[in-house]
Amino acid sequence: MFGVVLWSDKRERHAVIWCEDHGELAFCLQDDQQIGVNLDAGDWIQFDLATVRHQRVASNPRLVAEGLFCGLADRLSAVASKAAGAVSHRGAEVIPLRRPAANDPGAWRRRRDSSLEPV
Repeated sequence: MFGVVLWSDKRERHAVIWCEDHGELAFCLQDDQQIGVNLDAGDWIQFDLATVRHQRVASNPRLVAEGLFCGLADRLSAVASKAAGAVSHRGAEVIPLRRPAANDPGAWRRRRDSSLEPV
């Protein structure tokens, strides 16, 4: 799987990854035996993905391009904030349906059995 590192903690060697399939975010928890890649926000990486206890876990991260998507997390956050502000919290507008008046000939049509029904 490919993904972009959105957040990382170099000291703890943890990272949050946005996956190419746009599913749930993946968490990368490197231990001392996994020597190699220091992940930074904006890095494009390839990794192995597993689901452990309903959580996506990335392992064996490999750097594809360093810093290729710098600022992506900030841009996503800004777009999400803007979209959240645009959401209307009004209730639904209920439009009553009224039967047309019997004296309005344009509001009625003929059925096959010659009776009239509202349009």
